[in-house]
Amino acid sequence: MKKWIIILCIELLLWLAFITTNYASSEVLPTSLRITVIDNLGNFVEGAQVILYTSQEDYNSDENPVADPLTTDEKGRVTFKNLNAQSYFVDARYGDKTNIGEGVKTAPLQEGRINKVNTVMQ
Repeated sequence: MKKWIIILCIELLLWLAFITTNYASSEVLPTSLRITVIDNLGNFVEGAQVILYTSQEDYNSDENPVADPLTTDEKGRVTFKNLNAQSYFVDARYGDKTNIGEGVKTAPLQEGRINKVNTVMQ
């Protein structure tokens, strides 16, 4: 009898964990994109301006950014929050350096997660 109750409790806990995980990823957690800007030697670029676009046309014309530009921290990072689960175009600039041609388009973001990408400035 005790084994049956233990097995039932374990199954119940597994189901609760499964339901909680699915709910948290799709309903509670926003879809975010953390971008790390590095130079061609792999060093973090602090103070770079990063702009996000939803289309190649907007990226090419510098129009309709997803949000206000963000500036990278000491670890070269910015995080855009509350995004749609889709691909984005990343424009990173610091002085005369840019990321053009170096990983400009992201893969489609996974919903309810902090998606992470690196982009290289040259």
